[in-house]
Amino acid sequence: MKKNIKCSILIALAFTTVLFSCKKSFVHITPMGQFLTENYYTNQEQAYGGLVGVYDIMRKNSGGFENMITMMNAGSDDQYAGGGGATDGAGIQGFSNYTLNANIMPGSFWNDYYRGIFRANTVLARLPATNMEATLKARYAAETKALRAYCYFELVIMFKNIPLLLEPLTAANIYQVKQAAPADVYTQIEKDLNEAIAVLPNTVSVTTEAGRFTKGAAQALLGKALLYQNKGAQAAVQLALVNGSTPGAINPNYGYKLQTNFRDLWVVSNKFNSESILEVGHSSVGNSDWGWWGSGRDEGNTVNVMVGPRSYSRPSSSTAPDLPSGWSFNVFTQNFYDAIKTDPRFAATVFDLAAIKTAGQADYIGGYQNTGYFLNKFLPRQSDVRTGGGALELNYQQNTYAIRLADTYLLEAEALGSTGARAQALLDAVRARVGLPSVPVSLAAIKAERRLELAGEGFRFFDLVRWGDAASKLGGRGFVAGKNEVFPIPFSELQGTLLVQNPDYK
Repeated sequence: MKKNIKCSILIALAFTTVLFSCKKSFVHITPMGQFLTENYYTNQEQAYGGLVGVYDIMRKNSGGFENMITMMNAGSDDQYAGGGGATDGAGIQGFSNYTLNANIMPGSFWNDYYRGIFRANTVLARLPATNMEATLKARYAAETKALRAYCYFELVIMFKNIPLLLEPLTAANIYQVKQAAPADVYTQIEKDLNEAIAVLPNTVSVTTEAGRFTKGAAQALLGKALLYQNKGAQAAVQLALVNGSTPGAINPNYGYKLQTNFRDLWVVSNKFNSESILEVGHSSVGNSDWGWWGSGRDEGNTVNVMVGPRSYSRPSSSTAPDLPSGWSFNVFTQNFYDAIKTDPRFAATVFDLAAIKTAGQADYIGGYQNTGYFLNKFLPRQSDVRTGGGALELNYQQNTYAIRLADTYLLEAEALGSTGARAQALLDAVRARVGLPSVPVSLAAIKAERRLELAGEGFRFFDLVRWGDAASKLGGRGFVAGKNEVFPIPFSELQGTLLVQNPDYK
């Protein structure tokens, strides 16, 4: 979606710049060549540009150095931060060893999602007066509400105590904002998603609208939000609509179906496949370069270069993959390696460079916390290296999954209390896809399956917190119960505001 409408993104950003760049001496001067919110959204094209600006926030999943996947992997028990050294990214290192504080907490994990919320609130405020067809206007509003819910969900599971903003902030009220009760945030998430579900289409065209919210994507997000509130019965209802009546078979309403081969999920060209429910798009055609990396303008997948081994090389006669070098973040722990080494998903998940080097088939320079076990799902490939403009490292085009079907199968099984025939069928379907036999369904079995199925996709830490297992699994890394379940609010957000820091953070 992004490569078709890059210009619209820049237009959408322009009016945001106007709102926050006006100094007192310029108040009476009309900016030339830019849109003001007073005269923006007069037609469908402008409204579409605003909508695209909201969608662009989803790049946070895997774009820029401060992305959700590598950050959340670093704080799990399955992976280390890694990288070039103990100071290579203060935030990601601090989360990995649980020394994170307000001063080194990367502000973008707060700011980027609130930027999306600001854009969503502006779109929703301006849409009613926009001159466009009513049905299309309703769809734009539904997508915007779903995106606002997505931003709020990410914020509340990371920070818990956050402001709930439903209208664009102004200079008059920006410093009067207070935090809302987490329950109120979840109530708004549910409201936005229910209203969106009533309007969103069941499916979209993969060729012209891939990546846009559908009814199924909104239901999956709603089911997840309900489960995180311990509303298991309600979550199961929503997730069942996504998963279909027969686990393992195609959902006739939405077309969702598990990919036959697990490995195919990570083929770069296999975008928006049948297992994808909500997908984050990346592209190499934007020619992303260092000058705007992490600004929101870069369109490449940064996870790829981050998880690649450093100074990788191989003899010409080697049978090892020919890989570009990377930065060695998110190496797997020995404990995870031992858990997955006999599982059919091992090869697609773990690139065992330690064994390959021992066999003399390749060489590399071990980074910080090196184990030799790299994240194969997102490993950069020579075939995906950009040959055009921009920095090679910043133009990988592999998409990432925000929600995929195997995830929702296991979430529904958990929501059902981890018991019963339906929960058993959901667990069996995920295991059967990789040739594993049935095991009796239980919460322990679902926990084990999620760990291996979703490894390295950024979900493990949130799972541990939801299950109440974080302290037992992460205590050796420095995790403190009652504190480290949430991030500290970035120091800059507290200055001159009414916001209160999360407990036990300084």
